[in-house]
Amino acid sequence: MTEPADFSRAVHRLNQEPNSLHLDLAVSHTIVIFGASGDLTRRKLIPALYSLYVKDRLPPETKIVGVARSNFKSDSWRERLTDSTSRFTGERFDRKKWEEFAPRIHYLSADIGRGDDFVKLGKFFEGLENGKSSERVYYLATSPSLYPVAVRQLGEAGLADESSGKRRVVIEKPFGNDFQSSRILNDSVHRVFQERQVYRIDHYLGKETVQNMLVLRFANTIFEPVWNRNYVDHVQITVAEEVTVGSRGEYYDRAGVLRDMFQNHLLQLMMITAMEAPVRFEADLVRDEKVKVLQAVRPMQGLDFASDTVRGQYESYLQEEGVSAESSTATFAALKLWIDNWRWQGVPFYLRSGKGMSCRTTQIVIQFCEPPHMLFDEGGTKSLDANRLVIQVQPAEGIQLQFQTKVPDAELRLRMTDLDFRYAREFSGSMPDAYQRLLLDVLHDDASLFARSDEVEMAWNIIDPIVAAWQSPAAPPLERYPLQMWGPENSTEWMRTQKREWFDVCPVLH
Repeated sequence: MTEPADFSRAVHRLNQEPNSLHLDLAVSHTIVIFGASGDLTRRKLIPALYSLYVKDRLPPETKIVGVARSNFKSDSWRERLTDSTSRFTGERFDRKKWEEFAPRIHYLSADIGRGDDFVKLGKFFEGLENGKSSERVYYLATSPSLYPVAVRQLGEAGLADESSGKRRVVIEKPFGNDFQSSRILNDSVHRVFQERQVYRIDHYLGKETVQNMLVLRFANTIFEPVWNRNYVDHVQITVAEEVTVGSRGEYYDRAGVLRDMFQNHLLQLMMITAMEAPVRFEADLVRDEKVKVLQAVRPMQGLDFASDTVRGQYESYLQEEGVSAESSTATFAALKLWIDNWRWQGVPFYLRSGKGMSCRTTQIVIQFCEPPHMLFDEGGTKSLDANRLVIQVQPAEGIQLQFQTKVPDAELRLRMTDLDFRYAREFSGSMPDAYQRLLLDVLHDDASLFARSDEVEMAWNIIDPIVAAWQSPAAPPLERYPLQMWGPENSTEWMRTQKREWFDVCPVLH
């Protein structure tokens, strides 16, 4: 079946030729990275921009300006980035291409807290852009506490003014640490930038498999008719991390798993899974449908916090650097959420995430209902494993449809079998990093895969009451679990009391 034209263009943009990009190539493009000396810039942003350059997907006049307090010159910063980009791009690093790309990179030492330094930045940009009309992207790769300061300084220095070209600001998560702080942050941003200029980035939405969820549902006719309460028993969304908190102990002990993973990543995956089809694949229409999912989430109250949530802490957590010896911070959580709308009424969504688990995997499981009548009696078994659709977001990106088949050369014996699609098998080359897609979308002025202010605040309204309930005497028990397991044992028992099982399968890597 042919994909709708507008949807196809949006989803396959990364495969387009450069001359088909909807960018004004006569305009100068400047990407300004605040917090340029930090880890995010070295590991993700510069490697992503270099990869886009190699693929010929950056506009010809693109310049990159790093801004931080560290006292570098442009040449010395380029040298540092040569080493880090080579390390993080691996075999894809081409020194000749890097030498072509590196002159686009500039550095200016500045303090976000000093207004005079932003005036200096403005003059630097004007000289760099040679008086041309310019589009600028301000990427805040700083500590979250500096977001309001940086935005205010951009406004006071006139650097958000669009009289000579578009201005956009990219904000990394976390977007606040609760509803109140997220609203304060949004208000401070909106004093300087309009919502259409703001890009709140969640790298999970840049992953190919998450985008493929939209294609799977809305560019095919075979899945959408069964994507509802009539055929789906429940949905599981798991983001498991094999690593422990490591050097992030001090931050993590304040945040915990709900703030760190659920408010952003897991709720984003739930919205993509549960949303209705937008009328057109346009940013606001897509985000309208996502927001409707959050509006339909049933608020927890009373005993729900004990019956519909599970929390745990891995056994060695209290020995981590920066963690309080008496900490009750959860490193594992499982939630059961209900989406009270026509499509999903009565279908539980199970969201689960944890540190120190059996393996690293992000997966969405659509568990279908059992057949209404058991025609085949498997040795007196009253039920069979029902069909399930497994979307592997990472690291073994792909989709498996599991269904019953007859075992050959046997009596009527059944076995669950997979139809298995793997990106690595079907497409040559490595999977693009999520930041490549998202940075290109910012340059395209396409906010479809970025969070809107109302979306962020509604997500906190779902998570905040659970955080508060877990700090009360009526909180569910905090069960400790050994490393390299699938979380606490009571999580497994919790599912079994509901006559369901977690899909505890580590992805097979090829």
